[in-house]
Amino acid sequence: MKTLILGAGYAGLAVATRLKPTPGLQVLLVEQNAYHTFETRLHEAAAHNTRVTLPLAPLLRGTGVEWEQAKVEGVDLDEREVRLRDGRVLTYDTLVVGLGSVTNFYRIPGLAEHSTELKELAHADEIFNFVNRTFDSDFEGNRDIVVGGAGLTGVELVTELAQRAEVLSKARGLPPFNIYLVEAGPKILPVLDDALRAKAQRTLEDYGIQILTGHRLMEATAEGVTVQTVGGEQKKIGAGKIIWTGGIQARDIVHGEKLEKGPGGRIAVDDKLRANGYPEVFVIGDMGLALNQEGQPVPTTAQHAGQQGRVTGKNLMHLAQGEELDSYEPSTLGEFVSLGGLMAVGWMKLPWNQKLAITGGLAHVMKRASEWKWRSSID
Repeated sequence: MKTLILGAGYAGLAVATRLKPTPGLQVLLVEQNAYHTFETRLHEAAAHNTRVTLPLAPLLRGTGVEWEQAKVEGVDLDEREVRLRDGRVLTYDTLVVGLGSVTNFYRIPGLAEHSTELKELAHADEIFNFVNRTFDSDFEGNRDIVVGGAGLTGVELVTELAQRAEVLSKARGLPPFNIYLVEAGPKILPVLDDALRAKAQRTLEDYGIQILTGHRLMEATAEGVTVQTVGGEQKKIGAGKIIWTGGIQARDIVHGEKLEKGPGGRIAVDDKLRANGYPEVFVIGDMGLALNQEGQPVPTTAQHAGQQGRVTGKNLMHLAQGEELDSYEPSTLGEFVSLGGLMAVGWMKLPWNQKLAITGGLAHVMKRASEWKWRSSID
């Protein structure tokens, strides 16, 4: 069974590292980078140049998975072909699509052209370099930063940037820049309950971050952004750097006559994570529209991507051995938000569907523990 795994993000790498050499199973992982990126820690790289990658080759030892560094340009499910940027075409018997998501700019004028994303290591490097340059004595221009989107990524990023600015300010004798967190919705961190959200908001305010909820970003230019309040009032905010973390959508790279897509371009899948109409194709991570036990879309988070990857890895081995496939049963084990340094807030799942709220240093430890657990799962 000739199998291709496309992408080595959280989902694709979980598939590859779950596999063991299996008779009849020939697997090739296709990934454009020579490393796996911890996307949930890119905010740390953006502020502190923290290392957030792992080389792929050592992670694949003992799995029976071959690896090739190449960029996927398109997937034709009807022809069972994967087209690479270098012009080659790969064929398959079974396919795993884990190519992740791209930033959704929601057609906001100028936003794609004038903002920086936070999806790849190169984006983090760009932000890190800008922050450092603003504290050079010969820097000219606006030093302020606007971050659009007050979800997990946006909030974690602004707190780390505020901490970095404080360090550089003391070291170089210049005042810190202003940080604006712009959110169209009525509150930050909608994934958290009110008490945890309030704790997070107080922490951001203590950092001096200017939180603008109920402000829709209307336009971006080289000089800054225009925002509009719920009441319709518009105002301009000058900025030397605009960072957009306000939404994602599935990569529009997979095509087929029977393909079904849902919100955000995510591909509809069955309870085995196979694309509807294409039982030989598994779609996992941000690209797949998996449903939970209540029939609601599973969140596009690293923990769920890892769960989907692990069950898909087992199912590939089941297929090769002629066994029944396992169903995917999503479980949200908790959610933690880093607020800079040793500060975090979040919750963990308890028996009988209860939640335990945790704040401060213990929440930071729990967040790190979840990352260590992921790291150990792919070794």
